[in-house]
Amino acid sequence: MTKIATLKNRWMKEKGFKAAYEESQAEFELARKLIEARIQSGLSQEDIAELMDTSQSAVARLESGKTLPSMRTLQKFAVATNSAIEIHFKPLKVTKQRAAA
Repeated sequence: MTKIATLKNRWMKEKGFKAAYEESQAEFELARKLIEARIQSGLSQEDIAELMDTSQSAVARLESGKTLPSMRTLQKFAVATNSAIEIHFKPLKVTKQRAAA
């Protein structure tokens, strides 16, 4: 059986995969942060759903990283998990291609 890391390394060499992978990082990071906040709050997806007045499946979709939530939804999630939202932008390395653009 091939390990995920091995597949990722192989796919990163394929045209277009690396760019698509890097483009998806923000969504995956958001999903990870949502899951962490829920776990730290000690609540289940069902608990969060009830506090947000939504369904457990909607919370699962939020945590999947496939759906980009609105700020209103994020705020409801934050209230449900007794959390605060912080948004950060960090500078990227400047490449020759970006500098020329």
